[in-house]
Amino acid sequence: MTRTPIRLLVLLAASFTAIALAVPAQAAAPYCGITWGSTAEQAGNSAPSGFGTELTAIRAGRHTCYDRLVLDISGTTHVNSWRVEYVSAVRSDGSGAVVPLRGGAFLQITAGANNDQYHPANQRELASAAGFTTFRQVASAGGFEGYSSIGLGVRARLPFRVAALAGPGNTVRVAIDVAHRW
Repeated sequence: MTRTPIRLLVLLAASFTAIALAVPAQAAAPYCGITWGSTAEQAGNSAPSGFGTELTAIRAGRHTCYDRLVLDISGTTHVNSWRVEYVSAVRSDGSGAVVPLRGGAFLQITAGANNDQYHPANQRELASAAGFTTFRQVASAGGFEGYSSIGLGVRARLPFRVAALAGPGNTVRVAIDVAHRW
């Protein structure tokens, strides 16, 4: 009598295995519906936004699925150019010196706007990243010939997206969102 229940269990296990192999596995849904990538993104040409555009503030925010960095630029309703890309090390404009950053991966952010009038209290901590899921540090990488550069240290190489948002008034915001995970 003991052999019958064991045979039955073996047959049931084999049946469930066959069913599991016959049903195609469903692809995992993207995290929070995010379909972004991690390759370089840019907009515009290589010319700076022009005379009178100024980087006026940098701020960071936390969202459910991503962390956001915002560059506020005044004197324009659009940015002629920006570029965001993962790099092995963020380099300072002009000198090429490495900008040390906390994190496992680094984004170099360049926007066509002067930073002559932007004087944060601490160039190494442009926005607080304390308590963020993905961000580790936001630091200045300088400015050169009408461009401003920022280094963003993140936890790991994760998907990101960039958008230029018009307004309010004669300003534009460049928003960089970095997902919490793939």
